[in-house]
Amino acid sequence: MTTTLLAPAQASSQAATSAAAIREFLAFKLGREEYGIDILRVQEIRSYEPPTRMVNAPGFILGVVNLRGVIVPIIDMRIKFGMDEVKYDSFTVVIVLNIGKQVVGMVVDSVSDVISLTPDQLRPAPEFSGAIDGNSVLAIGSVGQRMLILLDIEKLMGGADMGLGDQMA
Repeated sequence: MTTTLLAPAQASSQAATSAAAIREFLAFKLGREEYGIDILRVQEIRSYEPPTRMVNAPGFILGVVNLRGVIVPIIDMRIKFGMDEVKYDSFTVVIVLNIGKQVVGMVVDSVSDVISLTPDQLRPAPEFSGAIDGNSVLAIGSVGQRMLILLDIEKLMGGADMGLGDQMA
């Protein structure tokens, strides 16, 4: 009789573990590529407005905006990733992120949706060198024919070249 009582508890425990293994990512586009970041890091999504420029900031840090009393650095990921064409149109958005103790705005071409991925939909990222540090790529998410490059936004934004590392801790 105890076996019957344990089976539903175990099934419930396994269901909770499976549900915990599902992760949600905000999907966004940069050029022709689609990326994903952990939805739990996203504070809000805003339309693009030109920020106030900062002296001596790297080219990909466009400046800062005042977001309800918080000064938020705005980083254009298209410039950071070395994309040829960077245009600001009605689809351009700023994803406001909470990373550590810092709030950061990330400019992207567009945001599409929130995608839930299970561990079997994740593939290891291939080793490559380029604009993105390999340690900043978590995995490649596969949903049907769609492929998302899943980023570890904390590592990406905390990189030494971003100039935000000390504030991210």
